[in-house]
This record gives sequence, structure tokens and C-alpha cells, in this order.
Amino acid sequence: MKLHNTLSGKVETLNTLQPGKVSLYTCGLTVYSQPHIGNWLGYIYWDVLVRALEAEEYEVERTQNITDVGHLTSDDDSGEDKMQKGASAEGVTAWDIARKYTEIANHEAYTLLKLKKPTHLVAATDYITEQIEFAKTLEKKGLTYFIEDEGLYFDTSKLEDYGKLAKLDIAGLEAGKRVAVSGKQLATDFAIWKLSPRGSKRDMEWESPWGVGFPGWHLECSVIAKETLGEQIDIHTGGIDHIPVHHTNEIAQSEGVHGVEFAHTWLHNNHIKIAGTKISKSLGNIISLNDIAERGIPYDAFKLLALSKHYRTEGNFDWNILESANNRLTNWRRVAALRHQAHDTITDDNEKDGFLLATPSAIKQALANDLNTPVVLAIIDEAFTDVLALPVTAIHRHYLVELLSAINELLGIDLIESTPDIRDEVKQLIIRRTRARENKDWQLSDALRDELLAQGIVLNDTAHGTSWHYA
Repeated sequence: MKLHNTLSGKVETLNTLQPGKVSLYTCGLTVYSQPHIGNWLGYIYWDVLVRALEAEEYEVERTQNITDVGHLTSDDDSGEDKMQKGASAEGVTAWDIARKYTEIANHEAYTLLKLKKPTHLVAATDYITEQIEFAKTLEKKGLTYFIEDEGLYFDTSKLEDYGKLAKLDIAGLEAGKRVAVSGKQLATDFAIWKLSPRGSKRDMEWESPWGVGFPGWHLECSVIAKETLGEQIDIHTGGIDHIPVHHTNEIAQSEGVHGVEFAHTWLHNNHIKIAGTKISKSLGNIISLNDIAERGIPYDAFKLLALSKHYRTEGNFDWNILESANNRLTNWRRVAALRHQAHDTITDDNEKDGFLLATPSAIKQALANDLNTPVVLAIIDEAFTDVLALPVTAIHRHYLVELLSAINELLGIDLIESTPDIRDEVKQLIIRRTRARENKDWQLSDALRDELLAQGIVLNDTAHGTSWHYA
């Protein structure tokens, strides 16, 4: 398995801490508002990563956090807590917001998109005690300082390799620094524990050795990773926007406490734009899974749109691009429906359907090459084009089912449950139409074809006979 490691800037062969096992941490959503398609992009890629690792016979232990406290609206530790902001907008408490959007996010991820559930799905507020203890350890090691009325801050000057993930020019940052928090010694220093504002009470706040407050956003990931996976992990995933601040600060905290490399391999996905423009609430261009469903487009079509670009390249979304992805999905489902019309008869010329046996292996090889999903989709397209060129009688049903199952297992694209066999009454209509065509009764033939189409069944007449698929 070869993956592009952000830390080294190279595609490397995966080497794990324990043979045959992978510990994997994924930064989760901040559950303060309705998720949009840009939020889900990375999770689709990391879902495929898990599937690819399992195909390589790795045992994957994966943790994903739920950020329900501490994520401020600015990376410089100023601004409002996003959870508190969401609560104010909806006139409820931050706890209400966290429950509401955690439930929505889980429904969209595991019911609608059918992503694989992490081994550990952990809310930041479930690990407050552990975060305080972690912060106390940082303080004992002399890696922090306290700012009156602000809280406990990490002193990045204490680490010689701070910023190694993002290749930060610390001197350059300091030369033009703008420090929003008074008392910060360096622009790169960050909050470990933020104090609640004097004279006010937050929905989410806890007692600590430094006063009543809440954990900094970066702290939760270091602590949750340590508590669920250990002091060192094999792979850490997230979006490219996390590289310069969030992930850089995770490394600083974790390696500051443990004295060993935190994560060996860092994977980062690029973003998707909408019609060439950054996704932003202020621009009013947010698109959710609900918007896609309202247009009658399957969620798998959006997954195919995501996988049509490599996880490290920037993508683009518009409704025409999604419609193209849906056309691809419709064609794939057309092929899937052929399994109900084919038989397990091996032809004399095995080259006619033998490619079906080789395709799952080709998919695995492309995924093992830094998750090359665009190549995977091209491999499947080519195989399905070859299937459609065969007479139905020449398609080996078992081989086709094996390929469809592999696509589901490796990409999470369901082509089996979405294409059940048709009812016997519908099959009888198709037989009647075939007889009408044989008798050159074109009026009856067309009427039956229209009747089938009204039931969502499309007929394909070829020189080899007639097949059907879902509209």
C-alpha cells in the first residue's frame, strides 16, 4: 500500500507499528450546523481508504472525533465558539445544538452515504477530564504559559521542529505577526485551555486548575487519539485546511507530552468548489445532501462525483457535473441488472467474460497506489462497456456478481441492493413483448414497451436479443 505522506511530501510504502494492523485517526465534524457536500468530501475518501486497507488484509482500528466544544471562529484563538454561535442563531443551548447536528451528521454519514462506522466515534465533551489531565502534563513539562483572563497557552518556542508538517516559516510569521490575543508570546502559540469571559456563563464550561473554561480545539484530538489508539498512530487524515494550524498543533501537543512521533503518515484531502467558487455560507452557495435528494439524484451519484477526482486534487461541483455522475451510476446499474438475466455458463472462449475475474484485482491495485480513484472508475467503466458488448447468454453471472460485490466492498457504491430482480408479472410482460416483436405486431410491442417504461423498466433491443434495466 502506497500513500502520499504530507509530512515527507512523498508517496511512501505504508509501514505500520504492528504488522497487519493500522491505527487511523480522522478529524471529525464540528457539529454546529447542517453539514454540506464540502464537509462530506473527505469522509468519502477516508471511507475508501479503510476499505482499501481492509482489502490488503489490514485490521483497521479507526477513531473519529466529534467536535462539540472549543472550535473558535478564528484560528488565532479569538472569536466566538462555533457551538455557542450556532446556539445563539437557533435560540437554544450549545448542548441542544450538539445533540441535533450530531444526530443529523450520523444519519447522513452512516444511513444516507453508507460510510463505514469508525471503531471509536467520540465526542470532545466526553473526554473533558482526560483533556485537563493532558494539559496538566504539558504544564509540568514546561511547555505552556498562563495569560490572565485568557487561559493556558502552548509555548511553541519550546519545540525545535514546530511547524514541520506545514513547513512553516516561523521567522516570517513573526516578522509580520498580528496577535489577536493580548499576552501571546508568539503568533504560533495556541490555546490549551480557554477561560470563560468574566461575568458571563457559557453553556459548556468546566472547572480546571486554571479556572472555569473549556478546552482548546486542538487538545481534543491529541487526547482522544491517545485514549483510543495509543501514544503513536499509523495514519492521521483530514482536510488540507487543517495542515498549518490544527494538525500542526496536534503534533506539538502529542509529541510534547509523549516524546515520540505522533503519527507516521499524514493524509490530506483537497477541497471541492461549487461552480468554481469556494463553499461559503456568506456567499449563499451551500449545497446539502437534502438538496441532492430533492432533485431525485441518488447519494451514490455524489459519491461517484467525489471519487472521480483524486483526493489530493481540487474538485468542482455543479448540477451538470452531478448529472454526469448520475449517468455513470445509471449505466453501472444497467450492467448490474444483467445478473438477473445471465447464467453461470462458461463460454468456450473464456476471453469473452474472463476480464470480469481480473477487474476486482485491478481495482485493488489502483487503490493501493495512493487511492487512485479516478483510475478505478475508468477500470470499471471499461469492464462494464465490455459486458454490454456481450450477448446476455455470454455473461457469466457469478463473475459479474463477484465484481459488483467488489465495487460495493471497495468503494461503498451499492449496485446490488439498488437493482433487485423484477417481479414475475413484469417478466411476463417482457415475454409478451418479445412474442409481439417476433410476430411483427409493432403496435402491441410499442404499447407493452410503454407500459414497462411507466413501471420504471427500460428495454434494450439488440441483435442478440432484449435485456432490461431500471430507468
